[in-house]
Amino acid sequence: MKVLNVILILIFILSAVLQYNDPDPYIWVPIYLYAAVICYFALRKVYSPKYYILGLAVCLSYAIYLFFDRNGVLSWITVHDSENIVQSMKATKPWIEETREFGGLLICVFAFLVNMFWLRNGGNESGLQT
Repeated sequence: MKVLNVILILIFILSAVLQYNDPDPYIWVPIYLYAAVICYFALRKVYSPKYYILGLAVCLSYAIYLFFDRNGVLSWITVHDSENIVQSMKATKPWIEETREFGGLLICVFAFLVNMFWLRNGGNESGLQT
């Protein structure tokens, strides 16, 4: 779990830095930095459930919004035939950006859940209580 958290911290910090040219960096920089801080605290085995619940609530709420938004993930799947999302972003294809953002939120949710369950079980590498 230590290696996973170090990797996640680096990914989240890099993701926050790359948001400087995003149309809404004021949303994404705090989300990614919050996830990095949560992973850092998990690495140090500091656990406070309220911070995990807050992160999960924010990320899941926003993910649900992005899923059902007019140009969201559902539109990308049904209307745009799951078009390649690794192509360059164009203003004429906002569903690509929203689908990418949805994926970022899922990575945050994954990090919160994995660390929450790991720390609730004592934070041992084996995941077992001692």
